[in-house]
Amino acid sequence: MSTVVEFLGLFITQLQKPTLAFLLGGMLLAALGSRLEIPDPIYQFIVLLLLLKIGMGAGLALRAADPVELLLPALAAMGLGLVIVLIGRITLCLIPSVQKEDGIATAGLFGAVSVSTLAAAMVIVEEDGIAYEAWAPALYPFMDIPALLAAIVLAKMARRGKGSRPRTRLRSLILDSLRGSALSALLLGIALGLLTRPDPVFESFYEPLFRGLLSLLMLVMGMEAYARLAELRRVAHVYAAYGLLAPLLHGTLGFSLGWAIHLATGFSPGGVVMLAVMAASSSDVSGPPTLRVAIPSANPAVYIGTSTSVGTPVALLSIPLWMTLAELLLQP
Repeated sequence: MSTVVEFLGLFITQLQKPTLAFLLGGMLLAALGSRLEIPDPIYQFIVLLLLLKIGMGAGLALRAADPVELLLPALAAMGLGLVIVLIGRITLCLIPSVQKEDGIATAGLFGAVSVSTLAAAMVIVEEDGIAYEAWAPALYPFMDIPALLAAIVLAKMARRGKGSRPRTRLRSLILDSLRGSALSALLLGIALGLLTRPDPVFESFYEPLFRGLLSLLMLVMGMEAYARLAELRRVAHVYAAYGLLAPLLHGTLGFSLGWAIHLATGFSPGGVVMLAVMAASSSDVSGPPTLRVAIPSANPAVYIGTSTSVGTPVALLSIPLWMTLAELLLQP
């Protein structure tokens, strides 16, 4: 009983962090009909700065990282991205009311990674003093790209039947994903941190702005999440249930796999949390535009609405869950 009380106490404490408060504040403003609006170019600029900061930080850390130490977490991230898409495809497409391509696109977003959720996790974990490998955010593309590619290939197979040959365009699909705005910015940041010396601008500009910009991003995400609830209501209730349960299932898979790597290699508790958070998240930047182009027959109101209005808030609010589990199970 005392363990349950301790768990609940730690969980409630984590929910009071300012990053999550801005998310809930945005949802409250939208619910009250506020006319507060952050222009889309400013939102895109905020996302760009956050991605460059995350990428440069990971690149700087990768310089000193042991490639062997990185191997298992990277393979785990790739496997998680693929497995999450397959689970979603099987689960959603078994339901008669779900269009196959809508279900596959939804599974693709939930297999990919959310920039906002990853950035929020970095801040919350650091505020709580939980150590994690500085290169852990670089696991983002290892999960994101395989998940989006898997969704695209599965959608093409669904359209053309089992006789199709999706592998003939695999190279172009990979290049298209890498050219997307989110992954381009992240990979550029990693390259700058790994191959150049961006330390002065990183420490004087990107690092001080990070928490403030993230709070604005959380505010926007909260308002958008509430606004898209109306779109989701017009589709099927099954997507709402999926958006509510999938982040918890996927995060549990990520945490379990991270725990196994922790036992095998000493992967840090914070690293386990990061892997769980990435698995629980659903793409909010790289995924939607990629799938709009690659799976044009899928309904954006379905997969974007499920991700933004339900999946992202659940993933963000589950960050304290993974942190609490790490404190209880992984800390010495």
